Amino acid sequence: MALGDAILACLTERPMTGYELAKTFDASIGFFWKADHQQIYRELSRLRDKGQVQGREVVQSGKPNKLVYTLTAEGRAALRHWGARPSVPPSIKDDLLVRLYALDGVDIESLRTDLMARLEHHRDRYERYERMLNKRFPDGTAPPADLGKMLNLRLGMRHERVVVEWCEEALDALSAISQRNNVLPLDDSKRESNS
Repeated sequence: MALGDAILACLTERPMTGYELAKTFDASIGFFWKADHQQIYRELSRLRDKGQVQGREVVQSGKPNKLVYTLTAEGRAALRHWGARPSVPPSIKDDLLVRLYALDGVDIESLRTDLMARLEHHRDRYERYERMLNKRFPDGTAPPADLGKMLNLRLGMRHERVVVEWCEEALDALSAISQRNNVLPLDDSKRESNS
């Protein structure tokens, strides 16, 4: 997948400025396809040069004019063509896993600290996905146009939950080595009462 394909996918929702696109990207596709705002703006220019998006200038009073981007027929065809190709499973490059592999040669306390930070990161993401899912799809159903978004949120929650459980397991195992235990488990009953 190229960044351009991700941008075309975002623009299927509605016309957007580059700023709105970057914000939408951060709050949706950005969870599983990383790009900074400058990359998005550069790619928008390339897509415009290829005729896949068009920018319409909107005059604003008291502010600079803005460009609102929409998909062209060529952009929709490119998105359909890309969507018909088989996906490639992602590869994992995680230095934390390499350090665990070399456990006998690294400092366990530094590794525990890193694992605790990773645990909190994934707990936060789980909670964020859960809030988004409950806000956008409160009854657990979605119209056909939003079904993929709902399924992605559910996958995101499952992924984060598994990583949280794995971090807890790894911390417990390292605690057995260092005789320390300060990991708080992910508690569903506590989480449900906070909703």
